[in-house]
Amino acid sequence: MALFITFEGGEGSSKSTQARMLYRRLLKLAVPTLLIHEPGVTSLGRRMARLLKWAQDVDISPLAELMMFNTSRAQLVDEIIQPALDKGKVVICDRFADSTTAYQGYGRGLDLATVKKINRSATRELTPDLTVLLDMPVEDSLARKNGKKDRFEAESIDFHKRVREGYLKLAADEPKRWLVVDATKSRNEIAELIWQRVSQLLSSKG
Repeated sequence: MALFITFEGGEGSSKSTQARMLYRRLLKLAVPTLLIHEPGVTSLGRRMARLLKWAQDVDISPLAELMMFNTSRAQLVDEIIQPALDKGKVVICDRFADSTTAYQGYGRGLDLATVKKINRSATRELTPDLTVLLDMPVEDSLARKNGKKDRFEAESIDFHKRVREGYLKLAADEPKRWLVVDATKSRNEIAELIWQRVSQLLSSKG
């Protein structure tokens, strides 16, 4: 019953909350499930995450960001994701390659063909069975973020608008893979919409 599900969205879109809710629901049904997140799950990923999100004395270029995320991603696929899928587990990942396309491609303005080529190499062309996009206006999502902001949360509103537009373009290009959900709905409403699609996938997998 191997199934690879990813959650995407801008800052404050509650994608992590929904990923956890789906994980708990599958566990209650005794479905072997793994919940992970990018980029800080592996030992290498945790080190990369500290630099990518919190580095204050290092100027990280957009191209370096692209390479760093994909270095972490390649390790994650080899060490955790692919072995779990090979064992027939459902793998839920909070962010994956589409995040890099949205943030470093659309947000930072890197060449999209280059971004996608590097993503494919890092993932060994592993593609999610389902990608859930939690979408909402940038102003509303950023208003949800409190406390100290990381490098991405602190970016300009125009940057976050480009990221959102990128996500919506990606979803429009692959409607069969993506489920776009209005993230302004209640937590339970969102969870049910996601569950409808996931339960269909589970049934089709037998």
